[in-house]
Amino acid sequence: MEKYMIKPFILSVLMLGLQPAHAADSAEALAQKSNCLMCHSVSAAILGPAYKDVAKKYKGDKGAEARLVAKVKAGGSGVWGKMPMPPNSPQVKDEDITTIVKWVLALE
Repeated sequence: MEKYMIKPFILSVLMLGLQPAHAADSAEALAQKSNCLMCHSVSAAILGPAYKDVAKKYKGDKGAEARLVAKVKAGGSGVWGKMPMPPNSPQVKDEDITTIVKWVLALE
């Protein structure tokens, strides 16, 4: 009987290990769909900063998520250079912006 329990257990452990990767893939797909990746990439600055640089800058900053969500919605300039970021609201849903910002902040 125990040997029949091992396979489902191993499968569930493997699936749990894949969830963060799937969440990251979903967030990156949202960034692509929302045209974020026209100006940003994960590891290299394009018109805007690399997402890994954003994550590094705000690492440990408890209020960063809320500030970055607001900034992505409203747009802004001056923090990463002279190129302004256009507002992304209302064309990008608030929950999508939050998902993308959480993903960016989790990058290392």
